[in-house]
Amino acid sequence: MRHASRRFAETDIGLTTLAGSPRDQAHGLRRMFAASRQRLVPLVHNPFATFGGIGMERLCAAFAERGLHTLVVDAADTASTPQELAGIDLAACVQQLSRSVSFLAARGLPMRWLDSRGLTTGFLQALSEAAPRADVILVHAGASDLARMFAGRAPRPLLLAADSADSLTSAYASMKVLAQRLGVLAFDLLLAASGDDARLRSFADRLSDCADRFLGAALGEWAAVDPAEDAADTLAPSLRLLAAATLAGSDNGIELGRPMGWSAGAAALPSHAN
Repeated sequence: MRHASRRFAETDIGLTTLAGSPRDQAHGLRRMFAASRQRLVPLVHNPFATFGGIGMERLCAAFAERGLHTLVVDAADTASTPQELAGIDLAACVQQLSRSVSFLAARGLPMRWLDSRGLTTGFLQALSEAAPRADVILVHAGASDLARMFAGRAPRPLLLAADSADSLTSAYASMKVLAQRLGVLAFDLLLAASGDDARLRSFADRLSDCADRFLGAALGEWAAVDPAEDAADTLAPSLRLLAAATLAGSDNGIELGRPMGWSAGAAALPSHAN
């Protein structure tokens, strides 16, 4: 995802079209006056998922179809470095890519919120304050980094993978880290790969079998994104189901009670107090 902002920009038209349908009145009232809950979605980095960025774009499109705005936070070790201003005004570093997607380059950034327990949970709150209009905060990072950020929560991580043995091994290793450190035993899978359905299902089944036999974990929904597909193509039903499961598994998000005009500004400063 080193060139994530460029990749998202290239599909801006497709994402904007999906988000362009009118939102219902209840949604507007909820955003303006009622307390809402931002969904926090941990997306597990996989160094062997070559087309992971395309998978993320399509997932954002599935969220946009539901009328949701997504902030993509790329904190993987392959991501771009954050702007120098990020430690002072995080909100100023959020890039608006379309009506439905914002982006924040965040390699190494969560460690600025490191506390005395070795956790970076404050980073998630800082993201919420920096992007109060975001309905979904999609955090792309390695398993160890996600374990530090999501400590005390019970997320349903979304694994990113391709159809290779190395990718399968990496996805399983990430499951093991998150199971041990967060105690989570339910995962979903986003495959960024081309191929026939039977072959891709075989890959998902192998990962599911390993998770069950060696970790006691379960793989719930999974969907495959073909990198060769046009971003404007109709979303596959499996991707819609995956998006729904991902949102349902993020019900421990952050409560918001702020009006739409609220400014994050100084509230984005990292706090190192414990």
